[in-house]
Amino acid sequence: MNASNAMQTAIRGRWAVAAMFLAAGFVTGSWAPQIPVFLTRLDISKFTLGLLILLFGAGAVTAMTWCGHLISKHGSRTVLRWFGLCGSLGLLVVALAPNVPLAATALFVFGGAIGGMDVAMNANAVVVERKLSRAIMSSSHGFWSLGGFAGGGLGGLAIERYGYLAHATVVTALALVVVVLAASYLVAEDKPQAAEHHKFTLPTNPIVYLVGLMALLSMISEGAVLDWAALYLRQELGADLAVASLGYAAFSGVMAIMRFFGDGVRNRFGAVTTLRGSAVIAAAGMLIAGLSPSPWIAISAFALCGFGIANMVPIIFSAGGNQEGMSSGTGMSVVTTMGYSGILVAPSAIGFVAEHFSFGPIFIAMSALLIVVLLMAGLAHRAEFAPAPAE
Repeated sequence: MNASNAMQTAIRGRWAVAAMFLAAGFVTGSWAPQIPVFLTRLDISKFTLGLLILLFGAGAVTAMTWCGHLISKHGSRTVLRWFGLCGSLGLLVVALAPNVPLAATALFVFGGAIGGMDVAMNANAVVVERKLSRAIMSSSHGFWSLGGFAGGGLGGLAIERYGYLAHATVVTALALVVVVLAASYLVAEDKPQAAEHHKFTLPTNPIVYLVGLMALLSMISEGAVLDWAALYLRQELGADLAVASLGYAAFSGVMAIMRFFGDGVRNRFGAVTTLRGSAVIAAAGMLIAGLSPSPWIAISAFALCGFGIANMVPIIFSAGGNQEGMSSGTGMSVVTTMGYSGILVAPSAIGFVAEHFSFGPIFIAMSALLIVVLLMAGLAHRAEFAPAPAE
């Protein structure tokens, strides 16, 4: 394959992996407006809902643990294809669950599919970056947020007008179309690296775990908005279902816009400075949301938080993949697993706390966690790099 054809293949692969991010974000965002209906449909408490969301996270973390091994054996393209198909079906399986035991199983499987898809997407985006010799990670995450914006923003209206099951069916059909069309254009690694993964060892460099902690604290806030913003707006601030769904939609929409500008902002101001400024803005948004007296102020605050968080995670992931003394895959696996634990597992604890306290103080606590990220931002200096030329 000559250089021109290789570049065209890489460009197609860039848009294919972007489509996968879009589909995953759309399905995940469509779950947010389903949560209040899920709560009332199964007649469960917030505590039980928290346990079920914990199973979603447990499924995701379980899949993430195995996904790295699968990628080392089969490549990110093959793994992403299979997890993409499974992830597209996840929301419909949950919507069809008639009782708590089946819903628990469905959420575990749904979480596993989304978690595996996330790892495979990020790994494939790295492959594309190497072939293009330029960064695409921030904008790839932007497509995920754009999908979340569409899923969250349209979901409430669709459920009110057509019902939760029809909504889940349409979401599944659209996601499947995108995944199937994109699958054939995904790029593959030049050669498998399975030999590097015969023996599993944890990195000994403590810095990578501190970077992972920053990812965890950043993504806890993202998970809190995904799983609980709609319930907060509906139950505590009196919003109807359509308005309540706008909390996560505003968060994701602003996040998507900022992520498409993320690479340029980072190149202009540097990774550490961008991370510090982003953390300040995100913390302010969470604080305002927690103190908000009305749903529309809270929705605006969630949008401000999305503005700040947008480029925090891509910068932190980049720092994790460029740690000294370890392969990019090893550093990335630690940071992404810790980070996604924040968005998938930690929000379940919020359900437990919400049984005894309102959501307002919880969002204020999220603001304090983002201040911790601000104080640790200097650890992201390893993200201050230019993409290496393709081999």
